[in-house]
Amino acid sequence: MEVDDAVLPADARDGYETISAAEIRRAQQRAAFAAYSGPSARDFLANPPYPSFSLDQVVQVALQYQGVPYVYGGGTPAGFDCSGFTMFVYAQFGVALPHSSRAQGAGGIPISRADARPGDIVAMDRGGHVGIYLGNNTMVHAPMPGRVVEIEAIWDPNAWFVRYGA
Repeated sequence: MEVDDAVLPADARDGYETISAAEIRRAQQRAAFAAYSGPSARDFLANPPYPSFSLDQVVQVALQYQGVPYVYGGGTPAGFDCSGFTMFVYAQFGVALPHSSRAQGAGGIPISRADARPGDIVAMDRGGHVGIYLGNNTMVHAPMPGRVVEIEAIWDPNAWFVRYGA
């Protein structure tokens, strides 16, 4: 038995349109970003909750933001881009970083991979990406649209490290 395609007249449709999961996620991100009312990096710089700088504490603070969505230009827990994430974490220690991966990778004190410590900034992709080094060739970072702050291996063999605040 063969069935012909059925065509519903316009007045028999329910009026709903299909929305992709990605569109729903983006709408949720926009709503969270608009709803965030907590402190900004600027607020933390004026009154840091961790006035004594410690690379170990930088790591602990950074790990608290796992799961925060990537948002291009984002610099709050409503959504981070890579440099907004590192800027926000370091601001909690009174350390001002620019909201630019290239500027973060070009600033600070350059250190060798062998001397890098967890909490240092790792820069890669010719300065196009930054994260916070965790040791053992791993970092915590805000990777790209559609993903969240997460731990990942450092994929760029030409990555370099810089130290701020110590």
